[in-house]
Amino acid sequence: MQSDLRTKLMQALSKANGTFISGQEIAEYIGCSRTAVWKHIEDLRGEGYMVEAVRKKGYRIVSAPEKVSESEIQFGLETKALGKMIHYQESVESTQKIAHQLANEGAEEGALVIAEEQVSGKGRLMRSWHSPKFSGIWMSLILRPKIPLHQAPQLTLLAAVAVAQAIEDVTELQPQIKWPNDLLINRKKVTGILTEMQAESDRIHSVIIGIGMNINQQKEDFPEDLQEKASSLSIESGVKISRAKVIQRVLLRLEDLYTLYLQEGFMPIKLLWESYAISLGQILKASTVNDTIVGKALGITDAGVLLLEDDQGTIHSIYSADIEIQ
Repeated sequence: MQSDLRTKLMQALSKANGTFISGQEIAEYIGCSRTAVWKHIEDLRGEGYMVEAVRKKGYRIVSAPEKVSESEIQFGLETKALGKMIHYQESVESTQKIAHQLANEGAEEGALVIAEEQVSGKGRLMRSWHSPKFSGIWMSLILRPKIPLHQAPQLTLLAAVAVAQAIEDVTELQPQIKWPNDLLINRKKVTGILTEMQAESDRIHSVIIGIGMNINQQKEDFPEDLQEKASSLSIESGVKISRAKVIQRVLLRLEDLYTLYLQEGFMPIKLLWESYAISLGQILKASTVNDTIVGKALGITDAGVLLLEDDQGTIHSIYSADIEIQ
């Protein structure tokens, strides 16, 4: 209940767009007393918001803290469902782990888990993910799609397109997608996506999409072994980026693509994914658990499987592998 009131308060202040909105208007909008409005405003001030209050005019937000808290994300959020319920903690082991717990407890579709840092963040194949404090975006989103189990990997590709679009919205950068789950800028990794599923043999209970984005790190913030492989939006653009704004755009782009996907299937998502793909037409080395295959990337199937043609003309279906562009 308190979370719903906070969401509506942030919506009211956001719609005012920097102008004053009266306490009475806010109270009517969120369905509480003016005293309760005042208490919520004081809570915002305690979180670092500068809220101006003028008698007979009301309240307006002058500035917001550089955090990715519930209030910061919801102030200006344009989605209908994604991100309306936010679980924020400053430091966590892994947002994926918390999202799995919440999904098991019945959290609604669109619930978002986000943290300022992860101390045990993970990527594909249980690799660790460098997740320092106050510099990146470490979040996990709960979806509950009514789709067959074999289509769940398509949501990883959908998420990659949404993040690429969001980066373009917020910056002048041109991201590219490396199959299956990395986003690159100037051939350096800025984003990783991890999709996990809770399901029975015949149906999906939830899909947890984990997104790790390097936003404001500088080169020296990365471990030495990553400095030539990883980058951030700030390094590539030369300016500091609002993490909350990136999150808002990712959620909005995700919601739009997810709606399109549920209505029209994977084909429009596939076409968008291919438009961002760095690997199509390139010679790739795919290292799987049992083999290493070198071949030309022909594209992806409707299931999101990568197709490689080797120098003998044999086409290999790659379901999971480490990919290097040759």
